[in-house]
Amino acid sequence: MSDPRYQVDVSVVTRYLAEQSQPEHERFAFAYTITVQNNGLVPAKLLSRHWVITDGDGHVEEVRGAGVVGQQPLIDPGQSHTYSSGTVMTTKVGTMQGTYQMLSDDGKHFDAIIKPFRLAVPGSLH
Repeated sequence: MSDPRYQVDVSVVTRYLAEQSQPEHERFAFAYTITVQNNGLVPAKLLSRHWVITDGDGHVEEVRGAGVVGQQPLIDPGQSHTYSSGTVMTTKVGTMQGTYQMLSDDGKHFDAIIKPFRLAVPGSLH
């Protein structure tokens, strides 16, 4: 979005959870920590999320829901909200991407884009 009032940026850090994975049963668990940074000029509330999760075989799962980990944080300009969550896949490598549906204090609905990021078992990519 080009309007500087509604600028929300998303950054992601991922981690493979070996202790929760069972490769012999095609179960690969991943955690991700997301920071939602309000670089705009007005406070904005994160209302809902839409994820597109694609495994290494190309199977796509879409997930929609209210807020993030049970919260709908109001993020002031210059502030951020960080949370952690996770997913389980049947392949060693996959991607996630999506959007957060936001509502600014001045009543504008807009999307914060979650750019594609990779989930991968260490050593599975060359």
